[in-house]
Amino acid sequence: MSALQRLIVALCMLVAVLDGFDTQTIGFLAPAISADLHIPLYRFGPVFTAGLVGLMVGAILCGTLADRYGRKRVLIAATISFGACALLTAYATTLPQLMVIRFLTGVGLGGAMPNIVAIASEFSPRRLARISVTLLFCGMPAGAVLGGMASAILLPRFGWQALFFVGGALPLAVAAALAMWMPESVRYLIQRGDAGRRVNAIMRRIAPDLDAGTVVVADTVRSQGSATIRQLFTDGRAPATILLWIPYFLNLMVLYFSISWLPAVLVLNGQDVSIGIEAITAFSVGGIIGSMAQGKLMNRFGVTPVLCTEFVIYIVFVAALALLPLDTTFILACTLGAGCAVQGAQAGLNSLAAEIYPVAIRATGVGCALSVGRIGSIIGPVAGTLMLAQHWNARQIFLAGMVPGAIAALALLSGVLFRRIVQTQDARQK
Repeated sequence: MSALQRLIVALCMLVAVLDGFDTQTIGFLAPAISADLHIPLYRFGPVFTAGLVGLMVGAILCGTLADRYGRKRVLIAATISFGACALLTAYATTLPQLMVIRFLTGVGLGGAMPNIVAIASEFSPRRLARISVTLLFCGMPAGAVLGGMASAILLPRFGWQALFFVGGALPLAVAAALAMWMPESVRYLIQRGDAGRRVNAIMRRIAPDLDAGTVVVADTVRSQGSATIRQLFTDGRAPATILLWIPYFLNLMVLYFSISWLPAVLVLNGQDVSIGIEAITAFSVGGIIGSMAQGKLMNRFGVTPVLCTEFVIYIVFVAALALLPLDTTFILACTLGAGCAVQGAQAGLNSLAAEIYPVAIRATGVGCALSVGRIGSIIGPVAGTLMLAQHWNARQIFLAGMVPGAIAALALLSGVLFRRIVQTQDARQK
């Protein structure tokens, strides 16, 4: 990879870090905001939900817009949007204001994510595309860790508003860097019929030793009109789309349930509150490890075997938490392993989404998959609320958590079986 390609992936990773930072800090700051604005803490549920709904809307809307108007400009607009809304959050004084601002912040964050996946995939050499995309998602758990550290340092000294000032200024700085240093996707330009000077100029930045006129465009396929969601279900793509959406939905449901309720479930099991905080940190560190390793593992062993193995590993660790005696070391080991499997699988699913759709609808496909996943991220915390309201104990909750992993693995295996059937039929027709 050239210096420009590394820079592009690094800029995309910064956006992912900001997503993780924002997601973690709002959770840490809710008690402080509640005390300062005299809003009961139990009323913050709609604030969290509004942000997640915004993520869902932004992913599907901006993914489609990017396939029509360009990855770069939509990514910059989305980054500016969630940065400005983070700054506005510092000035919120009422619950309705918080809900509206968090929804708009979510729209910006949700709009950025499908575009960084598409850009990283399209600028990477094919053999390294999976590694590039999965490395992006080290940024989300890393941002969560940074959010926790920043909250611990800034909150006691400067108040909760300081975190939103930081969380707003950083995206605006990153947006400026994107505007200055990130080119438009070459594949997008070719697909839109702009394979002239712009493509040659970008390719010479990737390979400076190329002489003028030596860049040859091999992919001359033009887009046929604007990208639409309907295209995800045409030309035989419907089964692949559905079988991708199922594990997307279930994995993000598990991920956000864990982030929201893991400390409470452990306290329910008789553990100290500090163990719950350490467990969440271990879960995030595991996510970094899993995301870093994901691309190389998929290149070596294949996408489906790695993803299915990760869901099995997740099931094993959750079963261990449900059935075996717990001490601090064992809890941290299990949550580290579960975080590695769940967040590594999420990075792998993002890479898979970028692979199965053609360039013309790639951002739309990734955005819709993320939107479906965001529905899961909303249902996960709600499911936790319902289970606790029904007085489920920790063992019952952990055992219930095994079900999404099993269904996700079955969906992936079904996708492999379907592809083999199609290939066999095609071979017979030929």
